[in-house]
Amino acid sequence: MGERRRLTNLAYRLLGSLADAEDVVQETYARWYAQSERQRAAIESPGGWLTTVAGRICLNLLGSARARRERYVGEWIPEPLPAHRGEGGGATADPADRITLDESVHMAFLVVLESMTPAERVAFVLHDVFQYPFAEVAEILGRSAAACRQLATSARRRIRASAAPVSPPSTQAGVVREFKRAWEAKDVRSLMDLLDPDATVIADGGGLVGALLEPLTGRENIVRAYLDTSRFVPATTFLERTVNGQPGLIARVDGVTSTVFAFRVVDGRITHIWGVRNPEKLRPWTDADAEENPNDNDPAPEAA
Repeated sequence: MGERRRLTNLAYRLLGSLADAEDVVQETYARWYAQSERQRAAIESPGGWLTTVAGRICLNLLGSARARRERYVGEWIPEPLPAHRGEGGGATADPADRITLDESVHMAFLVVLESMTPAERVAFVLHDVFQYPFAEVAEILGRSAAACRQLATSARRRIRASAAPVSPPSTQAGVVREFKRAWEAKDVRSLMDLLDPDATVIADGGGLVGALLEPLTGRENIVRAYLDTSRFVPATTFLERTVNGQPGLIARVDGVTSTVFAFRVVDGRITHIWGVRNPEKLRPWTDADAEENPNDNDPAPEAA
């Protein structure tokens, strides 16, 4: 069971979905315990066995995910992760608390991973992120080590093609804070200054809540759309939060998180905003809401 954290980290990076990652880990352990005690005892490296099984399950899911996302309503964005709420890490901890929040879970990085083929993604994540040798990657992919090396090389080209000098965390936090202030104040001039001229907003509602169905590009278009829709948005509270290990924002309506915003900041300006509104992807955030407001569901005190 000590492998659970590593398996959850691997599956999340491969799938971009915390819920799917947890399902993969559960299925991996189900297959482990489906074996007899003699079969399990004969496995020299239980961790290696679990990784191989989890990797193959993820590879199959990535193939079917492409078909599912073709039918997805609007844009699909990886599931956002909150900061750790505690030490966690045990078998009963929330899966979100098992994810290591390093640069390989930054939203911009996960979005690039989405552009890769399933085999490229598995080869790159296993080798470049988790340092598995190509011989082990080959066993998972069912290809030669040389072929897996080529897949990882192709994936690196995609990473380099999308790379830009991202601002340091302290600068990003300051930009996000100023963006929050300008947004709340409807300060058009400040919003324009904070956004890159070619900034892009991508929203994910999954067809379950209102959201942009296509990316919106250009700071003038973004600010205009915001001003047009802000009149119809219910009273919203914006809070600074860590999103996938980087400065971000959440929007709350009636104390419940309705949107999680992740940002890419380059040279002090925002180039990308990802807004996740699909409630099925906000479970870790709404769980946190309940923890922050433990008395919201308590029965009202009886009258004296």
